[in-house]
Amino acid sequence: MPTSNLLASVFGRSPIGPIQQHISAVHACASQLKPFFEAVFAEQWELASEIQLRIITHEHQADAIKRSIRLSLPKSLFLPVPRNDLLEIVSTQDKVANRAKDIAGIVLGRKMLVPASMHETFITFVCRSITTSAQALKAIHELDELLETGFQGRKADLVEQMVDELDSIESETDRDQVKVRRILFDLEQTLPPVDVIFLYQIIEWVGDLADRASRVGSHLQLLLAR
Repeated sequence: MPTSNLLASVFGRSPIGPIQQHISAVHACASQLKPFFEAVFAEQWELASEIQLRIITHEHQADAIKRSIRLSLPKSLFLPVPRNDLLEIVSTQDKVANRAKDIAGIVLGRKMLVPASMHETFITFVCRSITTSAQALKAIHELDELLETGFQGRKADLVEQMVDELDSIESETDRDQVKVRRILFDLEQTLPPVDVIFLYQIIEWVGDLADRASRVGSHLQLLLAR
């Protein structure tokens, strides 16, 4: 079914369905980073290119849904959630997909080599970052029931716990980032300076992906607090 038709059918009931569809596309982008980096580690550039195309496809899908939400979301909703808050959630979600695309693009474009001694710690770091996206996905998929309960009761408590867990995962990602940076610091003298600069950039962006996913939870917390 075309995206526009799907959105039209869902908006007849609630604007939440498309927002959930959007974060599903966003997480699909982030989740491809694990196989992408595994291909990069093995210097399987053709496979890495195929995975990058998957990331781009999911990112384009997320963009299409985002645009449709912005155009179709009624200016007056009989919901306990301001329209601008819903749009802000979508914008924050979208930044996760954008960052995943950025990471794959620069790594593949430069055919960046990650030192073998970094592989294990680095892939753990990537996976933890992806986990933050997965947790944000899980929390957003409770949003429709939150609306039904007026952001109160057991469902609100459950989502609050999910957001707390999301913050905890993001903190673990910060610790993983420190470990990866420390390994790279010890290797700096053995690597070309330009490679070192771009490796630090990628480390920063992987951590940023997790940070962006955690902000989705922050927006949910604000809704719960109102």
